[in-house]
Amino acid sequence: EPRRKAAFGSVGRRIPYRILHLIDQDGESLGNMHRAEALKLMDQRDLKLVLLHENTDPPVYRLMTGQQLHEEQLKRAEKKKASPKPGVVQKELSFSSAIAKNDLETKIKQIAQWIEKKYHVKVTIRQAK
Repeated sequence: EPRRKAAFGSVGRRIPYRILHLIDQDGESLGNMHRAEALKLMDQRDLKLVLLHENTDPPVYRLMTGQQLHEEQLKRAEKKKASPKPGVVQKELSFSSAIAKNDLETKIKQIAQWIEKKYHVKVTIRQAK
């Protein structure tokens, strides 16, 4: 049973799979090979070996330069940051029906920002006296 996948980029030399599918740094497939061959290739080209897809048979690894690895880590961090948290966040906004035009425009901008962040927005309008 292979060990659980560590954080992206921390593969190093610990590869729990005997046979893996290898992709080179330019994105070309090198085919299936034994982990020893993949490690030898990694050392020869002075690259890092990174797990891309664990759930395939055989798992897919890619040879990457330090720069490519850093860029991929930044992309994944940005994607994770942009994705909403588990569970639905609901925002509620209430205002009077006699609201001034400028105040209404400000609240509309706030609602638009919340919708962009994939929040559920509930608007309540109170009747003016």
